[in-house]
Amino acid sequence: METFDTTLTNATHPINQNAASYFMNTTSPRIVPDTMAGHATAAAILRSGGLVAFPTETVYGLGADACDDRAVARIYEAKGRPSFNPLIVHFADLDTLKQHVVWTEEAEMLASAYWPGPLTLVLRKQPHSPISALVSAGLESIAVRLPAHDTARAILREFGGGVAAPSANRSGQISPTQAQHVADSLGARVDAILDGGPCKVGVESTIVGLLDKPLLLRPGGITEEDLARTLGHPLTVRHKAEAISAPGQLMSHYAPVARVRLNATDWEPGELRLGFGDVDCDLNLSASEDLVEAAAHLFDHLHRLDAQGGSVIAVSPIPHEGLGIAINDRLSRAAAPREG
Repeated sequence: METFDTTLTNATHPINQNAASYFMNTTSPRIVPDTMAGHATAAAILRSGGLVAFPTETVYGLGADACDDRAVARIYEAKGRPSFNPLIVHFADLDTLKQHVVWTEEAEMLASAYWPGPLTLVLRKQPHSPISALVSAGLESIAVRLPAHDTARAILREFGGGVAAPSANRSGQISPTQAQHVADSLGARVDAILDGGPCKVGVESTIVGLLDKPLLLRPGGITEEDLARTLGHPLTVRHKAEAISAPGQLMSHYAPVARVRLNATDWEPGELRLGFGDVDCDLNLSASEDLVEAAAHLFDHLHRLDAQGGSVIAVSPIPHEGLGIAINDRLSRAAAPREG
């Protein structure tokens, strides 16, 4: 990856649009520094219809102007993403977000408790919203969230609108938690990568549908138990056989090149070994059995093992509770038969 000197820009003056053009006409991904000038450059690229990878507290997102059909189409093209898998739109503030969705009492309860943070809400789209229909893949709802990562929030404030941003990787591959993961997966398909360091949560946001009764569409960094306490009642959980209504619901997803064998209590010859707890392994998600640590390490460790070129990655059992539910969800998709 190449770095770029953002002294071409100045945070106290209008952005030099030539900087955005410079990034968008290169053949390799460029790194944008995590500075005020870097944030301004990233926002200029977004306004120009470009793609910018940026960190959130969950994973790195591949961002485009959510109101620009062509820019959103570039996300699908860059990722090789199925057209029926919707995208999440990220906003800097709640007032701007509310202009695009039909707000509800339950949305207010969850937003007050968890935003900014790793929670996505699926709500009905306002008829007047200019957000591209490609974002919702033809549905009458959109998935929205307010990320907590300071860098993401700075870029969104500088941009001033909604940014559609799925994970910044080729569709079905391991999600990126570091800038280098983005470069390795997308290469020149992304116009710039803003390097904000490793992501802290390490798995994608929890998704809750609020079109009818609250529906847990995807487990994530906020647990089902937490959500139930906030709402005062349990959530319905989406069954995998149901139609796709939100991001991250394809069965074969987050997949390395190697085949994944789950719940391995012993190792077979030639396997790459991803452990949890006190086990002899190649990489350990958490020797102390800390699920938060395991979530933060999950995608990076899968990347590192997959890069070794083995045919099978064997994974220790992960407790199916709390954050372990989200980890097991990602692992089960990584191990599922490949689609397409």
